[in-house]
Amino acid sequence: MNVLLVGSGGVGEAIALIAKMRDPGGQWLKQMVLADYNLTRAREVSHKLEDNDRFPPDHADAADPDSIRALVSRYKPDLIMNGCDPRFNKILFDVAFETGCNYMDMAMSLSEPHPDRPYSNCHIKLGDYQLDCHAQWEDKGLLAVVGSGVEPGMSDIYARYAEKHFFDEIEEIGIRDGNNFEIEGYDIAFGFSIWTTIEECLNPPVIWEKNKGWFTTEPFSEPEVFTLPHGIGDVEMVNVEHEEVLLVPRYIDKGLKRVTFKFGLGDDFVQALKYLQALNLDSKHIQVDVGNTTITPRDFLAKVAPDPAKIGHLITGKTCAGTWVKGKKDGLERQIYLYQVADNQECMEKIGSQAVVAQTAFNPVIMMELLAKSIWNATGVLAPEAFDPDPFVALMNEYDFPGGLLEMDSEFKRNLEHEAMTGPIHKNEC
Repeated sequence: MNVLLVGSGGVGEAIALIAKMRDPGGQWLKQMVLADYNLTRAREVSHKLEDNDRFPPDHADAADPDSIRALVSRYKPDLIMNGCDPRFNKILFDVAFETGCNYMDMAMSLSEPHPDRPYSNCHIKLGDYQLDCHAQWEDKGLLAVVGSGVEPGMSDIYARYAEKHFFDEIEEIGIRDGNNFEIEGYDIAFGFSIWTTIEECLNPPVIWEKNKGWFTTEPFSEPEVFTLPHGIGDVEMVNVEHEEVLLVPRYIDKGLKRVTFKFGLGDDFVQALKYLQALNLDSKHIQVDVGNTTITPRDFLAKVAPDPAKIGHLITGKTCAGTWVKGKKDGLERQIYLYQVADNQECMEKIGSQAVVAQTAFNPVIMMELLAKSIWNATGVLAPEAFDPDPFVALMNEYDFPGGLLEMDSEFKRNLEHEAMTGPIHKNEC
């Protein structure tokens, strides 16, 4: 497989590093072009990889379709990997289709709030632009895997994995993400793309319910305390707009009644976001003249706030991404949490990237390998739920990116514990 990676920032760099670590001899990844608007940045990443032929740097302007077309013509990739902010999705997605390339991204095309009822009704939802193109991609024999990061991505695969292996009936699925990070020298800092974090946290969150379909609510609504494993502990989480809520109900049933996404932002971060919004500093539409150029307030923040790709060495703690599922197994109520925990110091030691970046980057590389080896094989515009989850979950351990399963208190768990205490010896051994 030949890949054109557009965007060599924190996640893009981690994707390239993980890909080389996994496939040092180029058995399934023949070439990965490192393209970025900042050519110096692309060259820095290529230099780290010490293989200029296999990981060549080049300039790309994701806002300019002609720039991407020229790269496709030069390198003839099989797949365009979108490592940019989702505001560039439409351009990269459309150029991939036009030039006959497969496509992958980690966040889907952007939503637009309802003009009159933003906190009750959906308007243009995350991914609508892309998912509406499924038939055209299928007819052309091309594949676009949308939402291939950790959330969305791994979390969606976990939902499908739970449906396949652990439940006869499913009532509710909720993505739950949180951490216990401390960042030396900073009271407020972004752990991921600044532009994207502002977008998803301040947009109206989407909820799906079987009897209502998709609807929106107020940002930071429905706070709940969720206990995360590996010593992270209790984290207050709130509703945040995210792709899983738009994807999971399209693929998973078994009686599913509700899907949500909640993230542990922390009171200080939530308050900071509210202040930004009150001052219009979150705006992606207002144009402000600065010297001889113009810039949006959000783009300005992205330039002046601490760069998430450069503060990894200052972060201590762990982050946890996972999928909580509630339903029934063998007639008994059951709840599980499928998760992945990344320790920041371990991630820095292994690949030189902070935990959130590393946790995001592992997943598209695993998916690329599955596609390159035709283990996953399909056409159209598809989410990770469309594929068999078992090969992906199996590869997580091979990538030293292990997941976990937490059996939460339920009738099913209590029955298992009872059987273990009273059953035959072979059950205790299991």
